[in-house]
Amino acid sequence: MPIYQTDPWRMQFFQHVPCPDDVIIPTKDWEAWTLFPDHRWIYDKLAVALSQGLDAAPHGVIPPRFPVFSKPMMNLRSMGAGSLPIADMVAYRAAMAPGHFWCTLLTGAHVSTDAVVVDGDVRWWRHATGATAPGGTFDYWHIHAEPMPEIEHWCGTWTRKHLAGYTGMINFETIGSRIIEAHLRFADQWPDLYGPGWVEALVHLYAKGEWDFDDCQRADGFSVVLFAPHRPSYRHPPADVVEAAKSVTGVSSVQISFHEDRDPAHHSMPPGGFRLAIVNATDLAAGKRARSLLKPSLFIT
Repeated sequence: MPIYQTDPWRMQFFQHVPCPDDVIIPTKDWEAWTLFPDHRWIYDKLAVALSQGLDAAPHGVIPPRFPVFSKPMMNLRSMGAGSLPIADMVAYRAAMAPGHFWCTLLTGAHVSTDAVVVDGDVRWWRHATGATAPGGTFDYWHIHAEPMPEIEHWCGTWTRKHLAGYTGMINFETIGSRIIEAHLRFADQWPDLYGPGWVEALVHLYAKGEWDFDDCQRADGFSVVLFAPHRPSYRHPPADVVEAAKSVTGVSSVQISFHEDRDPAHHSMPPGGFRLAIVNATDLAAGKRARSLLKPSLFIT
């Protein structure tokens, strides 16, 4: 098992890939924090904002202009928790909280980017955008085949300047090509959509410090999400239903994305719903067809 994975529904992506016993590949931020002490400062979102020349300061410092965006300086779980726009001074004084900061309110496309870094130099990029739904939920994520040059230029330059000596994966969240969060890991929701051999190349990156991946089969991918209302309990659906969803042509994987033996309230979920399943597919229509087979009523105890 090459990758430390606490979510059993994602082990399917990694469990059949050989890996040296001494190679550790993080998928969670708290793992990466421990593994990379020289570079874990990037989890300080105030430091990341200031490193890009954005207006930013801890709560208590008065912003020179409004609106601004406020969020915790650091949060290794539920990364969006406590974040909100602030329109004026009255709202700012009401929102002031320990450990929070304000920064420039950015506009533009919100993009999640996975990148391979070798000694501070980015060798591979992949970008994803989400089709949002109410309450912080998503209908699906589009994993783009095409490059995004503005993001790659900004984040590549930033990485060379600030992450010399780092080799591994990095995930950027950007708005208008500016970094709002950075993570010393990759997005483990859809590695099967990066193409054949990608996980093997990932292991080689962490084992040998080299990137060797044939990306000639790059294609668009889609990660289609099934949300349902928050409830006191949910169960996993029948196995034959999951297999039927997997068998839809164009579907790459199906994840039943919660712990059946845990209280739903103990899962990290957005206010708008509880995530039941994820369907990864090379075709959006196929992903939605498979999702339609996973009816929420099948999950109710």
